Amino acid sequence: MRYVIFGAGAVGGVVGGLLHRAGIEVTLVARGEHLRTIQDGGLTLDTPDGVLTLDVPAVEDASQVSWTEDTVVLLSVKSQQTEAALEDLATYASAGTPVVAMQNGVANEPRILRRFARTYAIHVVLPATFLTPGTVVQDSGNKPGILDIGRYPTGVDETATAIANDLVKAGFLSEPRADIMAWKHRKLLNNLGNGINAAIASGPSDEEIYARCLAEAEAALSVAGISVATSDQDRTRRAGHITGRGRAKNSSTWQSLARGTGVEIDYLSGEIVLLGRLHGVPTPVNEAIQRAVHDIALTGAEPGSLDGAAFLAGL
Repeated sequence: MRYVIFGAGAVGGVVGGLLHRAGIEVTLVARGEHLRTIQDGGLTLDTPDGVLTLDVPAVEDASQVSWTEDTVVLLSVKSQQTEAALEDLATYASAGTPVVAMQNGVANEPRILRRFARTYAIHVVLPATFLTPGTVVQDSGNKPGILDIGRYPTGVDETATAIANDLVKAGFLSEPRADIMAWKHRKLLNNLGNGINAAIASGPSDEEIYARCLAEAEAALSVAGISVATSDQDRTRRAGHITGRGRAKNSSTWQSLARGTGVEIDYLSGEIVLLGRLHGVPTPVNEAIQRAVHDIALTGAEPGSLDGAAFLAGL
C-alpha cells in the first residue's frame, strides 16, 4: 500500500518520515512555510539517533495526490481541521479509500464515516514536537511510538492488519485491536492534561486540577456507558517502550497556541463537557480549562501563563 499523510505536523511528520525511510511510498500533505521548506530541502526528522533529512514528496492538497486503488489516508490534522480535510479528500479520493483517524480525541471517526465507509482509528502514543517549519522532533528513542489500529466503530480486517505491519516495518509498535475506541477514550482521559499544560503555569496545582478534570470525565463516561481501556492496560502497553529526551515537554495544544494555528481543546476537555451536558453530569473544571485555552488563543497571551492557585480559587 501507499500512504497519504494528510497533516504533516508532529505526529504526521514523524510517521510519514519513518514510513518513507522504511521504503514505503508516502506523500505528505502540508501547508504554508512548512510545505515550502519540505519541498525545497526535504523533511528534517530530529531523532534521538541523529538528524535525518528525508526527500519525502509533499503537496498542498488532495488535488495534487496521485490517487491509486491501494492508497491509504492517515489523517493527522488537528480535530478542528477535520471537516476541511474531509471536504478536500472527498473531492478527489475514491469512496472506497481507507481513511484512518491518526488523531487525538474521539469525534473524528464518526465524521470520517459520514464520507468514507472504510474508516479506521489509531490510538496514538507518540511524543513529538513541531514548532519550526520543515522540522519535526521524534522524542522517544526506544520505539518512536505506539500506533495500534482498528476499524471504526469496532473490529479488525485485512486492511487494519496490513497497515499495522507497515507501521511495524517503520519501527513503531502496532497491533490490530477490535476495541480500538476503548483505547482512544483512555487516550482522551490522558489528553485532559493538554489543556492544563496549555493554560496553566506548571506548579503545585497541576495535580489537583488534573485529578478534578479526570474525575468529571470518568463520571461522564460511566453514565454514558462508554467502554474505556483501564489505566493499568495503558501502562502495560507503554511500559519500557516510550523513552523521552525531554524535548516534547509541552503538549500538542500548547504547541498549537505557540504557533498560532488554533486549538483542538473543544475535542479534548470540550468532549467531556459535551458528554456531561448530554448525560447530566457536571463538568465545571473541564469547562473552565476549555474557556481558558480559548481565551489565550483569542488574546494571544503566553501559553501556560495562568496561575494554578488563582484558577482553582476561581472555580
